[in-house]
Amino acid sequence: MSEFDYDELGLVAGLEIHQQLDTATKLFCECPTRLRDPEDAERAFTRYLHPTRSELGEIDEAALEESRVEREFEYLAYDSTCLVEEDDEPPHRLDDEALATTLEIAQLLDMDVVDRAHVMRKVVIDGSNTSGFQRSTLIAHNGEIETSDGAVGIEDVMLEEESAQRVEEREGGVQFSLDRLGIPLVEIGTKPDISTPEQALEAAETIGMLLRSTGKVKRGLGTIRQDVNVSIADGARVEMKGVQSLDDIDDLVREEVRRQVELVDVAEELSARDASVGDTQNVTEVFEGTGSGVIRGALESDGVVYAVPLYGFDGLVGRELQPDRRLGTEFSDHAKRHGAGGIFHTDELPAYGITEDEVEALRDAVGAGDEDAVALVADSPSVATGAIEAVAERAETAIEGVPEETRGANDDGTSEYLRPLPGAARMYPETDVPPVDPDPAEVETPELLTEKVERYQAQYGLDAGLAEQVAFGRRWPLFEEQVEAGVDATLAAQTLESTVTELRRDDVPVDELTDDHVRGVFGLVADGDLAQEGVPELLAALSEQPDREADDLADELGLGSAAEDEVRAAVVDVVERNSDQVEAEGMGAFSALMGECMGALRGKADGDLVSEVLREEIQKRA
Repeated sequence: MSEFDYDELGLVAGLEIHQQLDTATKLFCECPTRLRDPEDAERAFTRYLHPTRSELGEIDEAALEESRVEREFEYLAYDSTCLVEEDDEPPHRLDDEALATTLEIAQLLDMDVVDRAHVMRKVVIDGSNTSGFQRSTLIAHNGEIETSDGAVGIEDVMLEEESAQRVEEREGGVQFSLDRLGIPLVEIGTKPDISTPEQALEAAETIGMLLRSTGKVKRGLGTIRQDVNVSIADGARVEMKGVQSLDDIDDLVREEVRRQVELVDVAEELSARDASVGDTQNVTEVFEGTGSGVIRGALESDGVVYAVPLYGFDGLVGRELQPDRRLGTEFSDHAKRHGAGGIFHTDELPAYGITEDEVEALRDAVGAGDEDAVALVADSPSVATGAIEAVAERAETAIEGVPEETRGANDDGTSEYLRPLPGAARMYPETDVPPVDPDPAEVETPELLTEKVERYQAQYGLDAGLAEQVAFGRRWPLFEEQVEAGVDATLAAQTLESTVTELRRDDVPVDELTDDHVRGVFGLVADGDLAQEGVPELLAALSEQPDREADDLADELGLGSAAEDEVRAAVVDVVERNSDQVEAEGMGAFSALMGECMGALRGKADGDLVSEVLREEIQKRA
């Protein structure tokens, strides 16, 4: 795909970055913020959710569409689950630690902090919150970051509660886990100042770096999510949700621009054809005795087939909008929202067991000619009627152009329909939580990660690559703590980054290593009870046995630091076993014997000491 002229198209984009905060407790209760295995759930309960009117008496369109699909939501509860999480008790006060971290983020973004923060309820009835709404509060507004393509304004920073973790889709419902619900989440919204895919990626990377600079955000898959808002001059604002990887943002913007360009072209062609959408009709009789497995399966289950004529749509329903996604795929997304498995349309027929004769009979049944298309759904009567009406509505908007909507981001840069764009009708005040008065003077502005890299080089003598690895890694707070305690900076950096990375590549479960494990290992080195060379073996052992203490495991493995006489005895033994080589090569045998000596000592001795003793013993015999 060739790159578009984004200036000519009038591309406008903005970001919403959602980042979990690494606090001890959740935002409105005292429950821990650690994730749990669904298999550890002790019980479950179910709820049905329905939309509520705002204080203006309005119902949000997105919530209304969500409510048209009747679903049961099951929630997994754990030994740590409390009544607040179950929505059986009012929320507690806003968490102080989460508020302080949010204020640090606001300072890094050069924002104006509000004088008083009021908690609001945001209606969400997709099951992701037991209450049917998400609590959110505005903390700061009017900030800015710099990119190589110019400044990008920051509209606002919100502090809100994370949603429940979706475990699995089920027939007639969804199962959620309550371990994630209520984890403090900061939402950063940019102004629509982004004008290229590359600038969108750079802005997201910059915000991500600022967030990590606090040292108080969670790391790992699912802890940060990006939503991207995109529009072109002749298109419409579309929000794409759930971008997991920063690297996908520029591709997502490019593909959405392509989709909107294609939809604009389709609308112009449909206008030229004077296209229209007909009435939905029951065409079950056309497919009696059909060879299509999908349709036959529906009919054998007392299902029906409904179709809608799309006058002037021939050849356009199969028009590709994004890779492997066509206008017909968009229709299918809407049908699936009403429980259907998908749709068939005449741009792709005959196929899937549907014959040419059946296609002609279908056209005759709905009054479609050669320039027209027909879409059909086979399912139970209730699902088929709702799904085909949704297809008809989406076809109507195709004639108008690009619809405003919320879409889900796919890994390949494409997106799929989720629901209409939400509006102001979904927000109303939370009466159970008192407002707070944020005071930015109570927090210090964190050092940027880019500044840390420079400081680590100047202060600790780390090379640029290692300094960057540590500063942008997850454990820079532990690095600084241990260096302050007297641990050699290079040893600490190499251990936390290079050594741990090498162990991970060897399939050692290093994610089991805690900060206390590392502190214990460094403590043994500092006390002279463990040679630096023994650090990798001890860390690997602790990864496999995380319930053990570093000193106990080091003793069990014989990793205690060897005294000089023990080192000399081991070196002498190696030299004597290789006496012929020493006599023939002299110091030329050093490298080979050094490796053998270190192996014999199994990491119990410092390499410098072994090297010194080995040189002495070789020189004695040379």
